[in-house]
Amino acid sequence: MNTPMTALQAATPKLILASGSRTRLMLLQAAGLSVAVQPAAIDEDAVKQQARAEAMPPDAAALRLAGLKAAEVDDPDALVIGADQILVCDGHWFDKPVDAAAARMHLQALRGRRHVLLTAVVCRQGGHTVWRHVAAPALRMRPVSDRFIDAYLALEGDHVLSSVGAYRLEGPGQQLFEDVDGEHAAILGLPMLALLEFLRGHGVLLR
Repeated sequence: MNTPMTALQAATPKLILASGSRTRLMLLQAAGLSVAVQPAAIDEDAVKQQARAEAMPPDAAALRLAGLKAAEVDDPDALVIGADQILVCDGHWFDKPVDAAAARMHLQALRGRRHVLLTAVVCRQGGHTVWRHVAAPALRMRPVSDRFIDAYLALEGDHVLSSVGAYRLEGPGQQLFEDVDGEHAAILGLPMLALLEFLRGHGVLLR
């Protein structure tokens, strides 16, 4: 899948998003970028388990995941963008819920508490990492009731299964929160301000 080139972007190198995330693609498109999509197939659970076994900090683990995704795309002429996100609450890492019951448990565990979304992005070109960055937006969920959680999950359906926190801040999930500190795009999956600054410095975008 390719999106049209805009006047803000150089013809080369082409950009490839190594992710099947529709939200990440929409963030890039909204910023006026032409991007091809080539989802990477890596075993995220295995990578996280290994990271935990190595006592790796969660921000480093997020960078490892993003880097592995970017490295999966074999195109020497492209600038490849890999991204990943790890949610941490009181030292516990959260993975994407596998079903509605797991999503309910996520929301019950997060309510009334502050958590951090470690949002990592890695750019590779010509087989080398040329840039990496981690944003750490923090969110505090209000002490929502079980009734609200059940109503929210019924409204959102399978959409919540694509988020590590079992919520979509770009949708009704914003009703879950009492305080949000950080870039909105980073919460959704890509730290766009930092990424755009890198792309300008790398000659991909006009300064």
